[in-house]
Amino acid sequence: MRVAIDQLDVALARPDQNFAQVAADVKEAAKAGADVIVIPEMWNTGYALDQLGDLADLDGQRTKQTLARLARDNQINIVGGSVAIKRGKRFYNTTYVYDRTGQLVGDYDKVHLFGLMNEGEFISAGHAPNRFALDGVKAASAICYDLRFPEWLRTISKGGSQILFLPAQWPVQRIDQWRILLQARAIENQCFVVAVNRIGDDAANHFGGNSMVIDPLGKVLFEAGEEQGLFYVDIDPAEALAIRGPIPVFNDRRPDLYE
Repeated sequence: MRVAIDQLDVALARPDQNFAQVAADVKEAAKAGADVIVIPEMWNTGYALDQLGDLADLDGQRTKQTLARLARDNQINIVGGSVAIKRGKRFYNTTYVYDRTGQLVGDYDKVHLFGLMNEGEFISAGHAPNRFALDGVKAASAICYDLRFPEWLRTISKGGSQILFLPAQWPVQRIDQWRILLQARAIENQCFVVAVNRIGDDAANHFGGNSMVIDPLGKVLFEAGEEQGLFYVDIDPAEALAIRGPIPVFNDRRPDLYE
């Protein structure tokens, strides 16, 4: 599986500009032979939380229509990072996943909201995991701050996920923790981790990039710097299954003791 990492600079409060950039990147990734492209968190608006009333995608319709068309027209799977949407009277930080045919195969509202960026004051938390398959490969996704909750990532991975996708807007001052946590999640869940972080700045944060792909033993297969661009990594998801054979972590769990 060839994975395209779309490490982009999200334009704060400029959805039109961001949609245009993502569309161009999807087309470029497909031409490069990527099987799946992964986009960062909140790529439609950035963390313009106090402007969501004007900027959030109503019921995710623009995002869903755009990603479905891009996936179908370019025959590429899309893990659509996450976008700010409005559903009913509430706002959510939501992921949409599309297969090559343009079918929606997964969606996810971010479960853990990040207090340091006041996310919980504007956005409602989700309540369900996101598990799906791309080209027959079992996968799951979470969003940014979810990374700090190993019990949640174990919950979404225990269905046999071979790949965990994690879009993010992770500030540069905590980038060392980003690396360590990603490697830990890969090792403990015996899966590939594909983590895509944005670069650039908003009013209060500088984002670190350093998007990563890590194998099920914790080996870093790829790490970007802070430059914008598309990066490609080839992985064999079957390796996750091979590793689980001799070290059956999921079979040996004792969840009766964990609460």
